[in-house]
Parts: sequence; C-alpha cells; structure tokens
Amino acid sequence: MTRRIAPSVLAADFGRLREQVEQVVGAGARVIHVDVMDGHFVPPLSMGPQVVSALRGVEGITLDVHLMVERPERHVDAFADAGADSISIHAEATPHVHYALQAVRDAGCRAGLAVNPATPLEVFGEVEVDQALCMTVNPGWGGQAFIPASLDRIARLRALIGDGPDLIVDGGIDAATAGPCADAGATLFVAGTAIFSEPDPVAAYARIAAAAGA
Repeated sequence: MTRRIAPSVLAADFGRLREQVEQVVGAGARVIHVDVMDGHFVPPLSMGPQVVSALRGVEGITLDVHLMVERPERHVDAFADAGADSISIHAEATPHVHYALQAVRDAGCRAGLAVNPATPLEVFGEVEVDQALCMTVNPGWGGQAFIPASLDRIARLRALIGDGPDLIVDGGIDAATAGPCADAGATLFVAGTAIFSEPDPVAAYARIAAAAGA
C-alpha cells in the first residue's frame, strides 16, 4: 500500500499559508490536511471552506478535510463545493453516521470516518469507508504527545477495514512515531506541528516521510 505524508495546515503560519503549502508540495507532499473545528465538538475554532478554496489552486495536491464539528452532514456540501477531495466525519459527532458518509459520496468526495482515542472501533464494521481516521491524540489541539496505546488500535482498525481503504493517523505524528504507525498498518500520516513549527519545514517533512517509508 502507498504511504503518504499529509501536512496539516492547522500548524501553518496563516500569513504565509500558500507559501508554506507550496514548500512542502515541492518537497513531495501530495495530500494537504485541513482540520475544521467548530468550538462545540472540540473547544477550539479553526478554518472554514474559504481556506479550502484558497488552497484549491495549488497544483498537484489533493485536499483532505477533517470535520471535527457537530452534525457534519450539514457542512459537507460547503466543503465539497470549495474543492475538498476527501472529507472525514467523526462517528461521535452525528447520530446518522451512514447518512453522513453517503452525503460525502453524493458530494463527489472520498468518504472517511474518524474516531477519538476511546471510541470503540466496531462502528467500522457497520459502514463502508474510503478512508479510516484513527485519532492518536484527543482532538482539538496541535502539538500533543502521541498516545502509545494507539498502535494496537491502528492494527485492530486495519484488520477491520481490510487492505483497501487508507488508514489515517492524526496526532503526535513525527519522525519517531511515523515508523511504528506504518508497521501497524497506517498509510496516511497527518503531521502539523512536527512540520510547520520546525525551522525548516521541508527537512522536517523529509524526515517524517523517510521514517514512514513514504
């Protein structure tokens, strides 16, 4: 399975957003991760569809949107219209998981399901997904330490979804944690602070990519 690094713009300098994205794209990044937070499902507020629109013009990338919002099915069309290629919704954020995933597909995007660290993985046995997102920290804040028990969850999640879908890991991903996550079955590695908070984001990206075998 192809492994890829997805730099998260949550940690980028918004005054230099496009410049920083183009830097990591030049280093080989082909997926850009956009974290969306509503101040309800998770305490912080973050970006909306306008950021997706602003990045849509960067050549050679796919935009992976992670909706950390309540009732995500209400926001799918706005992000799809802005240019999202894939959208992940949280199992904990809606009583209508199947409907929300279908709304993502109906909007023309790859459908992903995300789960928090303590959420049982059995929900993945009830739905079909194009990608599964395993939070490896509690969602909402960048710069948190990787939860070691996540490695077992990643392996169990890979067994549940099979070899087809991407398995995304998000939280505390850096050059030290990317390799063990890859060994457990992860294929898409979201890294924000470990890339954009470094003095040289391009070198930081390269270190994580090498560790993940991407």
